[in-house]
Amino acid sequence: MNPSEAARRGDAPGIVGWQAVVKRTLDVGAALVGLLLTGWLIVLCAAWSTRVHGASGFFFQERIGRYSHRFRLIKLRTMRTDLASTTNVTTALDTRITPFGAWLRRTKIDELPQLVNVLVGDMSLVGPRPDVPGFADRLEGENRIVLSVRPGITGPATLHFRNEERLLAEQHDPEAYNRDVVFPIKVSINRMYVEQYSLLWDIRLLVSTITGR
Repeated sequence: MNPSEAARRGDAPGIVGWQAVVKRTLDVGAALVGLLLTGWLIVLCAAWSTRVHGASGFFFQERIGRYSHRFRLIKLRTMRTDLASTTNVTTALDTRITPFGAWLRRTKIDELPQLVNVLVGDMSLVGPRPDVPGFADRLEGENRIVLSVRPGITGPATLHFRNEERLLAEQHDPEAYNRDVVFPIKVSINRMYVEQYSLLWDIRLLVSTITGR
């Protein structure tokens, strides 16, 4: 069965064989090293985030993972809790984001706890960014190949939209723009990533993420 036929059935093979083994081995090794090196920073920032936001410094949110399995993504809290808010779209002008939270988001330190997600197998260092329910889990046909791999902390679509929050802030209707413009482009980029996967590409994406280039 070729990838297109498998994708239509919802069981696209994605990244398989030795590449999948090496990718997972690198994920586990890098996550362990990353947590050993940055664990102190995560704990320190979580403690300060608790003080700033008046709630747990860690933020948990349900996301869609490999084969549509749901998991709890871990981040450092960057926003005040607003029970009246019903949107999952965050823009650069979101008043819920605190100054400390903005710094965490700008430096990407808020993403570091996801190394735990990588370690337990929910995520990979590199892959399609995990969406909240209502987006990736509704993919159909060949687009479902995106769900055949673990979602990543970073990835080609993430880097392409590295200024996504600023872009959404410029739109009259951020939710509609995210749904009708941004999401389809992300799906296209992520499909290409899976279908043309190489470990070298993963390394390049990690370097681009770290260097900001």
